[in-house]
Amino acid sequence: MTVFFPRVCLRVRPRITVTLIVLASILAVAGCSRPPPAEEPVRAVKVQTVGVGSFDTAPEFSAEVRARVESQLGFRVAGKILRRQAGLGQHVKAGDVLAQLDPQDYRLAADASRAQQASALTSRDLAAADLKRYRELREQNFISGAELERRESTYKAAQAQFDQAKAQLASQGNQASYTTLVADAPGIVTSIDAEPGQVVSAGTPVVRIAQDGARDVVFAVPEDRAALIRPGSGVSVRGWANDTALKGTVREVAGSADPVTRTYTVKVAIDAATSPALGSTVYASPDALSRVGAPVLKLPTSALRQEGGGSAVWVLDKSTMTVRSQPVQVATADGNQAVIASGVKPGDMVVVAGVHVLSPGQKVSIFQDRSAPR
Repeated sequence: MTVFFPRVCLRVRPRITVTLIVLASILAVAGCSRPPPAEEPVRAVKVQTVGVGSFDTAPEFSAEVRARVESQLGFRVAGKILRRQAGLGQHVKAGDVLAQLDPQDYRLAADASRAQQASALTSRDLAAADLKRYRELREQNFISGAELERRESTYKAAQAQFDQAKAQLASQGNQASYTTLVADAPGIVTSIDAEPGQVVSAGTPVVRIAQDGARDVVFAVPEDRAALIRPGSGVSVRGWANDTALKGTVREVAGSADPVTRTYTVKVAIDAATSPALGSTVYASPDALSRVGAPVLKLPTSALRQEGGGSAVWVLDKSTMTVRSQPVQVATADGNQAVIASGVKPGDMVVVAGVHVLSPGQKVSIFQDRSAPR
């Protein structure tokens, strides 16, 4: 018996060792494997049922009140500005002095023309006296007819020189008077373009005056809207400061686009008696562009997202409670809502909140506001 037990022990130990190795391998593999992922919770979204609504707002354009006639006044001669009597925002009357040039050079030129006129007058009188004397001699046949004709030609030349000097003096007198810039009509000074001490050339703008009288509301419209506005159509004008409502009539639509902004200028005539102050900011709403009350499909802008080269929305399938992407075409905006031209129809349920965290086919639930009364 003492020899038998060692043999039995030698046979049992290899089996125990293999079993332990297998169990250790199983435990190691079980310890390295990841647990199965938890199911993603169903996301709650806010939805809105598409319905037919109406336009609530009309397009408005920022505009400015301007004078119908606005003149840029400048000197008709060149020179150095000595004084500027006009001030920005000052109301002037016709004939008021606005600015003055240094008249010294023009006074000297007028004195020279006056001296030339006196010299020409003396030459003409001398030629006239000679002609008179030679006519008397011709009557007595003391001189020939050719000699008399020469005296007559001399007198005519002297008379022409006198007329020229006289006209030159009148021109120089006008030049001297042009050194004073006066207002040709009553109005308000809206711009000062030159200051005392500045040397200006003839025609350089010095003062800009908005003449009293008719007033216009001026604004710019894009090319696709300009073709819809016609002279004579109505425009609603709303003040920015006091929200005063006025009615105007389109007086002029620019025939060509602005080279910089590529927009068309529209001028609307308004009543000068009730017009806001010159230069005031107002809002103009052309009646030709108004679509208030027209039936449209509208969605909140939060429902839109960019997909590819256009806009899209998430449409909820009520039977499966999943969402699908639907491309839409946006026509314009109505306040804070987008007007949809195509892509959805009345009765569709569209997700309006949380659109950027959804994926096609994702299951969702409709958000219920527990704080809202049932």
